[in-house]
Amino acid sequence: MFKNVWLWLPSYLKQISSMARQDPAYSQKTHILFTICDHYEPFYSKVDHKTAYSRVKKWIDCYQPIAEKHKDTFGNHPKHCFFYPEEEYKKELLDLVSEICRNGYGETEIHLHHDNDTAENLRKKLLDFKNILSDVHGLLARDITTHQIQYGFIHGNWALDNSRPDGRWCGVNNEIAVLQETGCYADFTMPSAPSDTQTTIINSIYYAIGHPDKSKSHDTGIPARAGASNTNGLLCIQGPLCPNIRLRKFGIFPRIENGCLASNSGVDRNRISLWKGCNVHIHDRPDIVFIKLYCHGLKEKDMEFFFDKGGLDALYSNLERLSSENGNFLHYVSARNMFNIVKGLEENKDAQPQDLYDFRLRLVD
Repeated sequence: MFKNVWLWLPSYLKQISSMARQDPAYSQKTHILFTICDHYEPFYSKVDHKTAYSRVKKWIDCYQPIAEKHKDTFGNHPKHCFFYPEEEYKKELLDLVSEICRNGYGETEIHLHHDNDTAENLRKKLLDFKNILSDVHGLLARDITTHQIQYGFIHGNWALDNSRPDGRWCGVNNEIAVLQETGCYADFTMPSAPSDTQTTIINSIYYAIGHPDKSKSHDTGIPARAGASNTNGLLCIQGPLCPNIRLRKFGIFPRIENGCLASNSGVDRNRISLWKGCNVHIHDRPDIVFIKLYCHGLKEKDMEFFFDKGGLDALYSNLERLSSENGNFLHYVSARNMFNIVKGLEENKDAQPQDLYDFRLRLVD
């Protein structure tokens, strides 16, 4: 709880103080937008190809039957977001992931680990991998206006925009600009607490403005607002971050709730209430709450929890049950859908999220 807590706890205290003063105008009917952004690393812990293949194959065999069982308020199945690492590309592994996506149970985006990099090299990596995902595997989305291929992004080791104090695991101060230039529609890296890469902005959807001579430019930004289009900066969609006073280290210190799904994290109703209570939304539409979780889904212990012990099934069941009991509208969405909903609300403040899933970006046919 106390590691690097100074980075984000003041913002959290300010947030809850502000929420306490507000009249919850939409408290009876809330739209819950839910997705899981998976740092999907087949070669995690530097395993051999056979092990990496078996990990991905387990997802093919186990995930889709679970997703088929569950539906949101509008009849949509869960959409798992596979943020696949550029440096771990193997065609046969992406072919397996593509199968889930073609069947409508997930979408693929870009994940990247790099160190001591340059803007030129980063630009080439992202463009080359974007084209592979699109041209070879039929993945990613296309802007309906510009017809350009776009992608969502999660930075490896949390070090977006060279944000580690020691300068490791990135090296590119103008990374945000490079992401925009290469077709990144939004970043989904945060939160990273208890890492020292954590931003002071928390529980927010905002635009980060890159500065070529300054690292960690996403530490500040311009809030996204319904009815007010924004064409500057890189959209950042954050997951929940708050103290969890019900889970205490040594029975004393509150643990951090950072939206991580893992074998030791649980998926009970208390966690779901915490995610919703972090109130991630765009300004002037507090009735639409974004819940973006993350996981490292190919770790054996986590796969055992998700599949063999029923953790993923229980998560969806609890979400559906709690939403129904509270009279909320549950939306199973992808990272791309979240972006589209943000852009659609910027154009039309009164729009409904279920009408905006494909507002700007549509999957490549």
